[in-house]
Amino acid sequence: MACTHDHSCEDHDCSSNWSLYKHIDLAKVTALNEANPGSVKSVFKAWEERLNSSGERLESNEGDPELLVYIPFTSDVKIKSISVVGGADGTSPSKLRVFINREGIDFSDAQSMQPVQEWELVENLQGVLEYQTRYSKFQSVANITLHFPESFGGDTTQIHYIGFKGEATRLKRDVVATIVYEITPNPSDHKTRAETGGGLSHVE
Repeated sequence: MACTHDHSCEDHDCSSNWSLYKHIDLAKVTALNEANPGSVKSVFKAWEERLNSSGERLESNEGDPELLVYIPFTSDVKIKSISVVGGADGTSPSKLRVFINREGIDFSDAQSMQPVQEWELVENLQGVLEYQTRYSKFQSVANITLHFPESFGGDTTQIHYIGFKGEATRLKRDVVATIVYEITPNPSDHKTRAETGGGLSHVE
């Protein structure tokens, strides 16, 4: 299901406030089969900038339109929708398959594994469509892999923008806080450092 934006986005959950762009760990984003190494990072930008490509784009190698994009987040997120702005003249991706919390997927894996969800895409040159997720399956997402198996007949696949809408948790990745509340202290719970082999850490 796609959101066609024939309404006020401020009144629906598709405003820029729901963008997960700031929660993408951009330095660790990678793509397989990109013609220009590192170009995948250029497609992640603020919602308001989605049509400002400045000539930068993700493009597959000529004659092979398949792309695989790995996106980690700096905190666990819940993804409500995904938006993809592709290229013109048949170079937009025509299908999207998604895998969640799976690292190191290659093309062989992507072709043989069952995706969490997949969509038949529409050429979305103006960035007015969003593809709604099965929200219950997109909770606690630490990373997401997007598989674009083919284009609309072009020799390559071109992508100018990829965006996610949803919510992020307050807990950053790799940070664990444990809070203990005591009403009546129990002396047996308060052994010395020598007895326990370690101390307590205070987390602000």
